[in-house]
Amino acid sequence: MEINVQFKKGVLELCVLVLINKKDQYGFELAQQMSHHIQVAEGALYPLLRRLVNDGLCTTYLQESTEGPPRKYYRLTEQGHDYMNAMVAEWKFFANNVSNLLKEGGFHE
Repeated sequence: MEINVQFKKGVLELCVLVLINKKDQYGFELAQQMSHHIQVAEGALYPLLRRLVNDGLCTTYLQESTEGPPRKYYRLTEQGHDYMNAMVAEWKFFANNVSNLLKEGGFHE
């Protein structure tokens, strides 16, 4: 099923934060992990990663790779962890309310 582009844009930041929280990752690895759940263009991912770093939510470090040049890994900062946790709570509240509205409208899961 093709997912509405606006839905993806709205949740991309949360998904990226959750994946980086799971383990430090480099850009292409994040794109691959995302593609297991939702299809996102790499062109949308890298500007988001730059913004997360600029906003102090992530830091980066280089790590040597056996498959080419060093890779830039992303790691959540303490501020990033706090922000992610707040976003997860907001998402759960929002998704629950949308689900309730759908049920009221006759759309059951």
